[in-house]
Formats: sequence, C-alpha cells, structure tokens
Amino acid sequence: MRILFAGTPEVAVPSFRALLDSPHEVVAVLTRPDARSGRGRALRPSPVRVLAEEEGVPVLTPDSLRGEDVLSQLRSLDVEAAAVVAYGNLVPPAALAIPPHGWVNLHFSLLPAWRGAAPAQRAVLAGQESTGMTTFLLEKGMDTGPVLATRDVAIDPFETAGSLLDRMAVDGAPLLLETLDALADGTARPVPQDDEGATRAAKLTPAEAELDLGLPAPEVSARIRGMSPHPGAWTTWEGQRMKVLGVEPVRSEAPPLPPGRLHATRTQLLIGTGSEPLALARIAPAGRRPMRAADWARGAGLTEDSSFGAADRCADDPADSPADRPADEQETTR
Repeated sequence: MRILFAGTPEVAVPSFRALLDSPHEVVAVLTRPDARSGRGRALRPSPVRVLAEEEGVPVLTPDSLRGEDVLSQLRSLDVEAAAVVAYGNLVPPAALAIPPHGWVNLHFSLLPAWRGAAPAQRAVLAGQESTGMTTFLLEKGMDTGPVLATRDVAIDPFETAGSLLDRMAVDGAPLLLETLDALADGTARPVPQDDEGATRAAKLTPAEAELDLGLPAPEVSARIRGMSPHPGAWTTWEGQRMKVLGVEPVRSEAPPLPPGRLHATRTQLLIGTGSEPLALARIAPAGRRPMRAADWARGAGLTEDSSFGAADRCADDPADSPADRPADEQETTR
C-alpha cells in the first residue's frame, strides 16, 4: 500500500525503519515541527524527520491538521493508509477520513487500558508485571478506536519506563507491519473496545514525581522506575532536588533503615523505605547529569544520619537537567 507515516520521537523510528524496508511504499512523513531542546535550547528536528531526510522521504511539519491547505496536501498524497507511532498531534475527523484504510496507530498498552500520552509509564507506576501493545484504528475519541491486533509484553522487576518503551518500540514494529499487511489483503478484523475497562494514562508531571519514601519498597520502586527517565522521580538532598532514576537488586544483607536514610556499601547506595531498603542504581544531583548512585555516594561525605527527603524543601528547578530533554522523546501521544 501507499503509506503516510506519522511519528515524532525516537520510539517511532523502529517502525519507520521497518516500513521503509517493507513492500509498502512510504510516500511522505508527518511529524511535529522542530522543537527547542538541550542546554542551549536550540531548534532541533524530530528523530523521525532526521531519518526521513536521510532516506529522501518528503516531510510535512504542520502545527495543526485542521487547515484546508494541510488537508489538501494530505489528499494529494493519494495514500491508502496512515501508520501512526507517537505522532503527538490530534488527527481531526476531516484528516481521518482521507485514507480509505484509515489511520493505524501502534499504542504501547493493551487497550482499553492506559489510553493517553504515557501508557508504558503508567503501567510501571501501577506496579504491573506485564503490559502489551495494540494496533487500532484512530477515531475521534482518545485511543478509543477498534482494535486490530495485540501483543503481550512482560515488565522486568527492575525495568524503567524508558527501557520498557525502547523495547516495545522495537518489538512493536513487526506488529504494525503485520497489521498493515492484513489491511492490504483484506484479512484484518477490527474489534470494538470495551469502554468499561478503560483507564487513563495522563502525561507525567514533576509534581507527581516527588517520592514518598515512607511507602513500602515496591511502591517506591514503581514510582522511581515509572518516572525514569522523564520527568525523573525526585526527593531532596541538602535543600536541593535530587532525581532518582533507577533501582537494582540489593547484593548484600541490608541493615534496617528508616525512610530516607542512606547507607553506602562498597558497591551500592541503599535507602530506607516504609518496608525494606532499596538499592539505588542511578541518580542525578541538581544541575548534573545522571551517574551511578554508588559513585555519587563515595564523594558525598555521607554520615550515619544522612538522608534523602529532609524536612527542608527545595525550590523548583528552573529547568530539567540536560539529560531529560526533549520531553517528547519520553512521552507517547497521538
């Protein structure tokens, strides 16, 4: 089929590459306009645009798909279907009606669970041991269209939302291709979603990323992993924000620690929770790039009373750390 590919962040690149290597013809790419990112806040093209230009595929970067000029441009492409992976913009009804086989979206949850911008992140935050991927036809509602195919995905105990999303981006590409093949040969069978089982996956915010270290260890672990890498779960250290970006298995017997209390071994940094201690894998002090937690502990001059989350509260960070930009590479939306 003649395909329009709509995608923006890095998680869309594996599907785009797979389409370029398939019998389908990608006649154009639809992606978000260049965005400012990084420490210098320079304008940068999306990862999908970069690949499209390398491969000589025409690129469209409208702010909106509502204008008649944009709709006319889409009609002129004469595509049979549109493939969507984390495009990040609303597709209005007038645009949805253009390709005869519709807009096929690869979504990183088992719909109707986790409809919205951050499905992989919300699954990890909820402490789930598994999630999945869905291909479905876009319609006017947010991720409400009929399902075409699904695939289950296990969530590893120490996996962050970022690593889970990267893994699903690669594993989801074949699912998207299989769905497009089924549409092309007439074997696709759309199945309506059951709205009663729907849950929402709102975009993550720094405010909800604050850690409550008095919660049991599994809940603290889920918060850390679900918020990593963006916006990054955070607590405080000496009045400044400290991002906690990962956990790892405790490799030796840990002493009892009250919530927030730190204990450094030769190879690990342990922190107390409302139950057993956790071993922190990666942290990012204010204004610095992420590092191994054990490496930070060796230079921090910790004492037996050192704790994260002290009573003194930090001011809001003026900006995220450079490692957390651009945000749209961590959130997935239509």
